[in-house]
Amino acid sequence: MVLTAILLGTLAAGIGSVWLAALLSFGALARYTQHMLSLAAGALLGTAFMHLLPEAFESQIAPDDLFATLLVGVVFFFLLDKAELWHHGHEHHAVEAGHAHHDHHHHAHAHAHAHDHPPGGWAILAGDSVHAFGDGILIASAFIADMRLGFVAALAVLVHEVPHHMGDLIVLRRQSANNRRIAIVKVSLAGAVTALGGVVGYALVDQLYAYLPFFLILAASSFMYVALADLIPQLQKRASMQETAAQIAWLGIGIGLVMLVSEIVHSHG
Repeated sequence: MVLTAILLGTLAAGIGSVWLAALLSFGALARYTQHMLSLAAGALLGTAFMHLLPEAFESQIAPDDLFATLLVGVVFFFLLDKAELWHHGHEHHAVEAGHAHHDHHHHAHAHAHAHDHPPGGWAILAGDSVHAFGDGILIASAFIADMRLGFVAALAVLVHEVPHHMGDLIVLRRQSANNRRIAIVKVSLAGAVTALGGVVGYALVDQLYAYLPFFLILAASSFMYVALADLIPQLQKRASMQETAAQIAWLGIGIGLVMLVSEIVHSHG
């Protein structure tokens, strides 16, 4: 009974939050893509700095170890992006070599695609998966303690994940040639890892609970990297005062959404 409840709760939280974020991102707000980039950056930074990092540092683990994990995480996602960009550049150069009679055209085409291909896809999915796994363990431990507490925890995770999933979907839509369906499927699969975390948490909650702060730090490092290396640079272009004000406002809204949801969750925790 408890395991069934854990599976239902983790799937609802992990996948339900993605679908709700998709409704918000690709519905009425879809035409405001630039504003959504700012919102995404704010939501990812807000999730990292206002939720994941504080929760990790509330543990008894030495700050030096947590900061070292954060540094390793950021460097890891940087290298992951490098590998991703190299892979795409290598593919285009292979096409270029196979069509030597169009050498200049394919070289330009490959060069353009290498620069058009936005970074952050693997970092987003990896960070989401780590975060989802940790959420699953948290939900499982809540269900084991008390069934009603478990449902409350699952609902809290569902609501809390929506703001930064909006950012994830916007980044991955650009990764997938503006294909919303592919972006939703990718983030949903990462969200489904919540159920895996729930099952593992049910079996090994006592042994794994001590490692939750490291899961939180790794997830935070991925969100920080994507926001600062991918989204923020796109906003650092010459713009009018009105456009700049809108960017700052939507960045603030993204941070504010995460802070608001965190406050609601903690006040009812």
